[in-house]
Amino acid sequence: MTVKALIASFTQQEDLNFLLTNRIPRAALTRFMGWFSKIENPLVRDASIALWKLFSDLDLSEARKDHFTSLHDCFTRELKPGLRPFDPDPSVVASPSDGIVGAHGRIADTELFQVKGAPYSLLDLLGDSALVDQHRNGSFVTLRLTSSMYHRFHAPFDAHIERVTLIHGDVWNVNPIALKRVERLFCKNERAVIRTHLSTGEAVTLVPVAAILVASIRLHFLDMVLNAQSRGPVNFPCDVNVTKGEELGWFEHGSTIIILAPGDFTFCDGIAEGTRIRAGQGLLRRR
Repeated sequence: MTVKALIASFTQQEDLNFLLTNRIPRAALTRFMGWFSKIENPLVRDASIALWKLFSDLDLSEARKDHFTSLHDCFTRELKPGLRPFDPDPSVVASPSDGIVGAHGRIADTELFQVKGAPYSLLDLLGDSALVDQHRNGSFVTLRLTSSMYHRFHAPFDAHIERVTLIHGDVWNVNPIALKRVERLFCKNERAVIRTHLSTGEAVTLVPVAAILVASIRLHFLDMVLNAQSRGPVNFPCDVNVTKGEELGWFEHGSTIIILAPGDFTFCDGIAEGTRIRAGQGLLRRR
């Protein structure tokens, strides 16, 4: 058995995994990681990336550059041009990021779920009753980004961004083990609610959710990083038009994006729980 396989079998033990990734000072460790990852020292960078490769399936062959100034620079890497083409069909909502498809399906009035048997409400997630009404009986899909994945996310359709709301919260791990054990986890974690409308008028909302080691979300159209240290307003009115595939921002490590769509959208072929998907692949389609 290889060292990587031994580590994987060790950390896949649920009790141990939950203990190591949640029963620790989550906020303090996340702040430390935010500082540590930006150290521009070759020894720190090289040792950190080597350790990261040992604990994950990190593959940097798609990266636009082969030299990184820091661990953070590697986390937020760009890809070589043309590697994530977006579905050109205007009736298709594409995946905004690389990820693993998690819970998805129809929203039962205003209730959705993080795993089977673990429901949560739109109001708890979004914090706005008017926005809840726009997604009542709609569709939702959860995409989980692992630490080794491409961390940037893109506009999944041509749309108008009208508002971003930052909701402060915790930084629980968002892996499947934690999702089974922590009720309403997405409603407890730090997150941004990005309100958009398609050119045809339907509301589609993106909710990037931060997690342990990842409490920062960079949004280019606001030209700022949102995290627990953000002070001042938590509501950011916008008047921004974006085109499908345009880069919106990045996570600093890996996390989750929840996509909320109207009821007249259905899932594209091949969308199933546990499926790996790439940014640009078809996710939802207008009926």
